[in-house]
Amino acid sequence: MKRNASACPAARPAAQSAFPDPARRLARQRAANFLLRLLVRLASLLTAGVLLFLVGYILVMGVPNLKPSLFAWEYNSENVSLVPAAINTLFTIILTLLICLPLGIGAAIYLVEYTGRGNRLVGLVRITAETLSGIPSIVYGLFGMLCFVTALHWGRSIIAGACTLAVMILPVIMRTTEEALKAVPDTYREGSFGLGAGRLRTVFRIVLPPAMPGILAGVILAIGRIVGESAALIYTAGTIPELAQALGDSARTLSVHMYVISNEGLYVNEAYATAVVLLVIVGLVNALSAALARRIAGGAKKKEG
Repeated sequence: MKRNASACPAARPAAQSAFPDPARRLARQRAANFLLRLLVRLASLLTAGVLLFLVGYILVMGVPNLKPSLFAWEYNSENVSLVPAAINTLFTIILTLLICLPLGIGAAIYLVEYTGRGNRLVGLVRITAETLSGIPSIVYGLFGMLCFVTALHWGRSIIAGACTLAVMILPVIMRTTEEALKAVPDTYREGSFGLGAGRLRTVFRIVLPPAMPGILAGVILAIGRIVGESAALIYTAGTIPELAQALGDSARTLSVHMYVISNEGLYVNEAYATAVVLLVIVGLVNALSAALARRIAGGAKKKEG
């Protein structure tokens, strides 16, 4: 008994050192939270500063060089018109989305709604999609040139460029759609099945409406990549500065147009003006997509109510 009594005072300091004072622990947590908030704010300010600097630099250098001759209907070496390239860009966006959206959204619906969890096929498809997302665009350009331009004898054309871009943005559409479908609660599906609805009706009437904002977010990312792509389109769509009259015609988009005229070294000011127009087009497309997503989300909430 004496030995235990004598050992207790010696054990108390060790126990106190093993379990620090609650006030000291709280102070450490507050300091760590303060540092984390400070780092997050600094990162946010740095990101916003870089973005504002880029946009401001483009506007300062490009707006003074906007001239009426840049908006002529036909391109020549004197006016360096960007109208044919702008129309080709919009045409390329629409054609690429028409090819890619059914494939990407359909594949995501199959992976989420029709395959069991833990399926090896699902894991293989996800790994493949993530791998394709990291491939440089120049590799897609070489693939498109070998497959669509040479093997299928399409030549450098709008359809070859659109198919190449569809393969490029397919992983983005698949992954964003898959995550949007996973975010829909399982109670929606269970309630629909309990009321006697089939799987197909449940997917299109119950699951897709609340997932549509997330899907459109992926579409916005895909549009941004389509508009900003130049390396893949140089090999597949060509660089002819004319308005495409058919799917088999060769034409250039705004990003390719900006690259070509800036690479020549004679139309640097016109390249800055083209960058301003490209920035405006991307902003308008993103604004329209965001408004459509809000409208669809509002309609889905009204149906739920």
